[in-house]
Formats: sequence, structure tokens, C-alpha cells
Amino acid sequence: MNEIRAIEASQMKDELDNFKVGDTVKVHFKIVEGKTERIQVYEGLVIAMKNSRVGQTFTVRKNSYGVGVERVFPIHSPRVTRVELTRAGRVRRAKLYYIRDKIGKAAKIRELIVKKHAKTDEAVPEKTTATESAQS
Repeated sequence: MNEIRAIEASQMKDELDNFKVGDTVKVHFKIVEGKTERIQVYEGLVIAMKNSRVGQTFTVRKNSYGVGVERVFPIHSPRVTRVELTRAGRVRRAKLYYIRDKIGKAAKIRELIVKKHAKTDEAVPEKTTATESAQS
């Protein structure tokens, strides 16, 4: 059993990108076409994350020409070069499967507004009221 854990530990990435469910991300991943390799960017909303050691995955959903497309990426895969956070979202669910049924503005996720304190450099999420989010 220890040999399996040692193999898994060698395949895991040391530095993980900091994102969560509800965030809009750009996933940079390698595509091999014959002898050439290129990096393709897939931008969309993270609707689910599944955690199981080396088998961690996250699902990204985007609309492509009016059709919803979902793709599952393994976090520790060597093909995923980096995950760039585009927009932080504020959600109250762990899985956003209900977004599949929504169309247009109903499929939008509220943005998480982050303010920095003057004394520390840590970002602290600001709570917005319903009226503030309706005005913006």
C-alpha cells in the first residue's frame, strides 16, 4: 500500500493553482498533433470539483456557438500547464449543475468583490447586499 502512495506522491503537482467552484478560469493545456505540441486555452465556469488524491478533477463549462460544452480536467495532469483565474465568483453550492438548465442572464454567477486591508496585504471578501448587486 505504501508503494502506491509513493507513486501517487511522485505524480502530484507541487504548486496548485488557487481557484474554486464558481470561478471563471482559463485552462492552458497541451494538445499533441502528430509530432507538434501546442497549448490551447479553454475558458469557462468551474461547475464542479472532485477530490480524490491524485485523481482530483474539475469540470469547466462554456458556451460555444450557443451550445453548452463541458470538459473535465485532471488537476495533476502534466498536460494541464496552468489554470489562470479570470473572475472570482460568489456561490453557495459545491456543485453548480443547475447552470446547465439556465439560459442567458439567468446563467450568470455573481462576482466576489475582494477588498484589501491597509494593514495587511491579505485579500478579504466583501459581503454585498442584494441592492448593491442589482445596481451593478
